[in-house]
Amino acid sequence: MSERPEVAVAGGATTRFGVRAATWSELVQEAGRRLFEAIPELRAEEVDSLFVGAAEPERFAFQSHVAPLAAELLGLKPRRILQRTELACASGQSAIRSAYAAIAAGLSDVAVALGVEKMNLPSMAEANTSMACVMDRPWDGAHGATAPPFFAMVAQRHMREFGTTEEALAAVSEKNHRFANSNPDAQFHAKSFSREKLRGLPLVAPPLRLGDCSSMTDGAAAVLVVRGDLARKYTSNPAWIRGTGQYSDWHNLANAGDLTDWVGLRQAGREAFRSAGIGPADLDFAELHDCFSISEIVAGEALGFCPAGQGGAYALDGKSSLGGEIVVNPRGGLLGCGHPLGATGIAQAVEVYRQFAAEVPPERQVPDPEWALVHNLSGSANVHSLMVYQRGG
Repeated sequence: MSERPEVAVAGGATTRFGVRAATWSELVQEAGRRLFEAIPELRAEEVDSLFVGAAEPERFAFQSHVAPLAAELLGLKPRRILQRTELACASGQSAIRSAYAAIAAGLSDVAVALGVEKMNLPSMAEANTSMACVMDRPWDGAHGATAPPFFAMVAQRHMREFGTTEEALAAVSEKNHRFANSNPDAQFHAKSFSREKLRGLPLVAPPLRLGDCSSMTDGAAAVLVVRGDLARKYTSNPAWIRGTGQYSDWHNLANAGDLTDWVGLRQAGREAFRSAGIGPADLDFAELHDCFSISEIVAGEALGFCPAGQGGAYALDGKSSLGGEIVVNPRGGLLGCGHPLGATGIAQAVEVYRQFAAEVPPERQVPDPEWALVHNLSGSANVHSLMVYQRGG
């Protein structure tokens, strides 16, 4: 049996995230234009496959069959694989994982993974109703168990079990918003939030306040994923995909179990680290799925950044910031950048590439990074997806 080829991310780009007047199709085109500008060596005819991460275009943009539409908008003619990936908040990472799997299997050589979501509609009530479709709609959704109440329950339980404080939640949010101030594509790039200000914002679902919750966001992002021996054609700084993991163990909230012990993430983490041949202590930075501030705390514990119950102290002590142990969410996270569902996982990969290539401002540049991890959760933290990257030399 022949050895599987190496696979690398050879560049990427994002649109500006936020409340945009742009349509779904215009966001696709903006991401595509930026991708080709970022990788001037890339020609459209070289791209043999396209993977489109999109969570709910049928409800947000009233458009299905979006993969061939996106291909046409990008000027691509996929001849090997054309596919849409949908996994709610992990839809973008699913596009990259699918491109990685296809290249490793010999089914593609040069692929674009694109993520896009248009979430801001004239009626916010309609947008929030669409978000309830991510849950078990006839049961959890109908009973109001959408994302804010679920993660509020996680926070309440973490506080009860471990003494985690609202100050710790604010420390996560303050750090990520501070990083977003150096990211001009972030939704909250121009806004600063002190811990004091964050703790004075309105409650959404106690104890979570407005600054503890990621926003409804419009945006798109794209990366070039290529067979290893082709990477140097497009970049001198490839980000090698070294490991991946995924796990799902329930969906209906009745089967959730311990809200503060994300078993699925621990399982996915073991597989990702095993396949990469490293451990959490080897990481230089991580992009964790901070859809809510408590998510970053619990995710860090499940991945072994710190012991169970110590995630709040980890944030308060600055161990997840520059100068700490593992820098977490240097692009600004979902809290600072916003969270366009299909685009988030790909925007995280763009940050990994840019960090490795030293293309980000010094305010968020991780010193000499070699290893990075990207985490996305979806649903009620019942599905966890991971990728581990190594810097090219």
